[in-house]
Amino acid sequence: YPARGVAAVWRGSRVRHDALARLLGATRAELLAALSDPASTTSLARRHGLSPSTVSAHLTVLRDTGLIVAQRHKRQVLYERTPLGEALLG
Repeated sequence: YPARGVAAVWRGSRVRHDALARLLGATRAELLAALSDPASTTSLARRHGLSPSTVSAHLTVLRDTGLIVAQRHKRQVLYERTPLGEALLG
């Protein structure tokens, strides 16, 4: 028999992710969640099977709303979550 209460742990995080997807849209919610470590547009596009221009458009919206920031690192721009983005995912 599984330990009691284990199902509630998983259900709680899924409910928050579903609610976030309804708020932001599924792709933006996935991209925001994927930025646990800084990543470039190209790496996010490869990871999620999207075109770089699509990812760039979504990242622009997330950046304009203050959920992520962009920082240049050598020859690429890396995106990462802000404290507001972390709180929204939390």
